[in-house]
Amino acid sequence: MSTVSKSEALGIVETKGLIAAVAAADAMCKSANVSLGGQKRIGNAFVAIFVRGDVGSVRAAVDAGGKAASEHGELISAHVIPRPEAAVLEKFLGK
Repeated sequence: MSTVSKSEALGIVETKGLIAAVAAADAMCKSANVSLGGQKRIGNAFVAIFVRGDVGSVRAAVDAGGKAASEHGELISAHVIPRPEAAVLEKFLGK
């Protein structure tokens, strides 16, 4: 298993609709120093966007992504997981 830095976080923004998801991803990447971890299409137009980085940056990115998703479609949920277990990253991001 890979090791996860103690200062690393995982951010998730879930939207309904692709336009909201793209707007959220764009806002997250522009607002803070984060890496786009990917996206998962869940079904019924639900899309989850993942970002990684230090806790403060991920919090800022998730806030910006949630705001953008609300403005361009429907925000379902936004969440930050500080110091995620390596198995979580492997399962959802394939890292």
